[in-house]
Amino acid sequence: MSKKKFLFQKKEFDGWETLNDTVMGGSSSAFCEISNSGLILKGNIVEKAGGFVSCRSSIYKPSLNVSEYLSFELNIDGQGRTFKFAVACEDDLLGLTEFIPGGLRWIKSFPTKKFGTTNVQIPFSELKPSVRANKVSFPFKFKPSKIKRLQLLHSKFGDDGLLNNEFRQGSIKVLIKSISVI
Repeated sequence: MSKKKFLFQKKEFDGWETLNDTVMGGSSSAFCEISNSGLILKGNIVEKAGGFVSCRSSIYKPSLNVSEYLSFELNIDGQGRTFKFAVACEDDLLGLTEFIPGGLRWIKSFPTKKFGTTNVQIPFSELKPSVRANKVSFPFKFKPSKIKRLQLLHSKFGDDGLLNNEFRQGSIKVLIKSISVI
């Protein structure tokens, strides 16, 4: 039997904040709101000059260590959209990867059901290194013992750098019920 550890559920999303495409000159606007059911990402997505909204955790100090687990598990009411789950890790280069605009992130895209809750498992082995929606071939390994931040994005780009076929501009209201490791 696999063991499960909840990282965030219901009102435990304290410290999560919004990051929108406005950091790149875009016009999307959204915010993260904690509810009794989880974390709500709510707002309006504008495709031109950006095309993403997200919620992200605060920076973990010390780093989050989930090395005894094999995957993340998310429960999300995602409106049939495809999302990216992104993980930032400490590097072994004195933090030099943070000087790359957008930073190095380990990401995986996943679809959601149009109605109801989607339960998705993201094995650590399927997380791929990326910088601003572009795959990179740096010789880095994902470090589950050195996680600095988690993020959930709805973006016009998928984890392969190509367009996200399930991207929809306009109104968005998504409920992240929980994030666990198993």
